[in-house]
Amino acid sequence: MPVIEWDDRYSVEIQEIDEQHKHLIGLINELYEALAKREERERIGKVLDDLVEYTKIHFAIEEALMRIFDYGDYDTHKAIHNRIVTQVVEFQLRFHKGDKHVGLELLQFLKDWLLDHIMERDKAYSEHFMRNGMKSTWLGKLRRLAG
Repeated sequence: MPVIEWDDRYSVEIQEIDEQHKHLIGLINELYEALAKREERERIGKVLDDLVEYTKIHFAIEEALMRIFDYGDYDTHKAIHNRIVTQVVEFQLRFHKGDKHVGLELLQFLKDWLLDHIMERDKAYSEHFMRNGMKSTWLGKLRRLAG
């Protein structure tokens, strides 16, 4: 059973960002399952490493969009991203050093961070992006390309 399930109330109304958030939720659920099944440390470490790297990529994309759309709260949002990455990397280091208690603590942090961050911070920038010309979906373009 997943620790987080996607719900449309988490949508920021920007399809690419929603897809990235869904992928992050998938990685968090994968980490939860690996921990719950007491899989090998190597497997858990791989999922954790993937989660940390994808989080960095996701934040970089959000930050690039904030710069493109001249988002006024960019500095604050970037500082929050930096704190989150620092915390997640600290969890990652603790895990790789053998801390056996980091798993559940990390999952709780990730769950709280992701859902709170989406609902509070990301919805604010998405409203700004949409007011300034961002399109909410790329499905129409994909359909035209597919033919």
